[in-house]
Amino acid sequence: MLLSLPQMRIVRKSYLTAVVDACRLGWSMVSRSVPVVPLELSSVEDVLAAVRAGGGRITTAKRLVVEVLFAEEGHRAAEEITDAVQVRAPEVAMTTVYRNLDELQRLGVVTHTHLGHGPAVFQLAGRAHAHFVCEGCGAQFTAPDLMFAGLARRAREILGFRVDPRHFAIVGRCAACS
Repeated sequence: MLLSLPQMRIVRKSYLTAVVDACRLGWSMVSRSVPVVPLELSSVEDVLAAVRAGGGRITTAKRLVVEVLFAEEGHRAAEEITDAVQVRAPEVAMTTVYRNLDELQRLGVVTHTHLGHGPAVFQLAGRAHAHFVCEGCGAQFTAPDLMFAGLARRAREILGFRVDPRHFAIVGRCAACS
């Protein structure tokens, strides 16, 4: 059974509460069309509790992936996350890291962003933001969500479409390259 938007509104105290309540009510998955936004996953242990509440297992690799994501601000490619994990557990394969990142994305804990021509980068969902990338010099700029409020409102009104400005970077030219 998929969670509907009204059902998701039942539990707004925290993401962890939402996952626990969903499991308690027998809902086995959350619809991708209704993304869950983590509100209070502020520690590695909060994330691992959400994984457990969602029926997931806590492995050494999963714990290390979450620890790496919390260790630094910003985004990291899966290869960088793998390198950091392998410092502490050399036996963890890149495929294992990708599987864990996929699971964490399904839970709404992690998001990925495409910042141009390189690999997708991952970050904690609570730290996600939109980006501008300069085609000339490659400079990256954080774009506040408020910049997209008008576009998001118009897309919803006219097309019934919900905009996610965090998934892809907006490419253009910075002031220095213009």
